Amino acid sequence: DMYSHDGDVEEPEWVKTEREQFVEFRDKNRDGKMDKEETKDWILPSDYDHAEAEARHLVYESDQNKDGKLSREEIVEKYDLFVGSQATDFGEALVRHDEF
Repeated sequence: DMYSHDGDVEEPEWVKTEREQFVEFRDKNRDGKMDKEETKDWILPSDYDHAEAEARHLVYESDQNKDGKLSREEIVEKYDLFVGSQATDFGEALVRHDEF
């Protein structure tokens, strides 16, 4: 629905990739459309840990010296990232926990 051919001879690569993803992974019952369960699995996959992914993202973006640990200075330097993160309850954890 996001792509209109509008006279284009060849589809962009992203359209081909999305079509392959749909056929290979999203349309599990192969009926040509996504039902409620298929959509749920796509949006909230059961094998994906959102909290762990967000924690890894915070460390990756903030760990300036790449030692695998966050110092107070590194957290303060990226304060806006932590305040905007669900993993820190949008910054509330920074105030409630001594380790921050």
